[in-house]
Amino acid sequence: MTVHFIGAGPGAADLITLRGRDLIAASPVCLYAGSLVPEALLAHCPQGARIVNTAPLSLDEIIDLIAAAHRAGEDVARLHSGDLSVWSAMGEQLRRLRALDIPYDVTPGVPSFAAAAATLGAELTLPGVVQSVVLTRVSGRASAMPETESLQNFARTGAVLAIHLSVHVLDKVVAELSPHYGAECPVAVVWRASWPDERVVRATLGTLETAVGGEMERTALILVGHSIGAQEFDESRLYAGDYDRRYRPIGTNPRFPEGGA
Repeated sequence: MTVHFIGAGPGAADLITLRGRDLIAASPVCLYAGSLVPEALLAHCPQGARIVNTAPLSLDEIIDLIAAAHRAGEDVARLHSGDLSVWSAMGEQLRRLRALDIPYDVTPGVPSFAAAAATLGAELTLPGVVQSVVLTRVSGRASAMPETESLQNFARTGAVLAIHLSVHVLDKVVAELSPHYGAECPVAVVWRASWPDERVVRATLGTLETAVGGEMERTALILVGHSIGAQEFDESRLYAGDYDRRYRPIGTNPRFPEGGA
């Protein structure tokens, strides 16, 4: 018996890995995170599977369900939205399972920031503009942010910020970022990235609050950075005709001779 923690992706039912789909199809128990996971994914569950929406359950109740499946020798597909490496509450579940000696594995999923960037048709890291992306959020009731992980501190780097779970304090986000990025810095807010009712607002930091108004809810992602929508940037050396690389040796004395290590 194994508990399969599966990143169910950002919303579109087909944005799940083949491994994740196949694990769902092979598990007689499926625990999924309520409205954050599209119900269409549940169609992959085998006939007769026990399917439980864990949204109204406590951690203790979720672990009790898993422990019962363990005693019955039944594999569990545990679905979380996006990718499990960030803000999934997987860590506390794994700690409980280790204490109970219940085996588990983890299958990654498509994160929401990647789905939002795809919607925008944007490469977030552009040569000569920005080469880092910071995934962050503001403090909330569920988890406080460490003092050093402030928006101001991240903004000082000039990196693209993918700000989750924060659209409800948009005024705070704008006030803290504007001194570092400037009022003309491009911003995009993507609400329910990849879902059928996805919405996008493009603006600048200076116009963002007016552009968004009161329309969007907490499931919106805010992307801030000078690479968003940029047209003036350097071309990567990766595909330059004179760039000597392992799979395309150049010149009479290439760094990586053909057939070499």
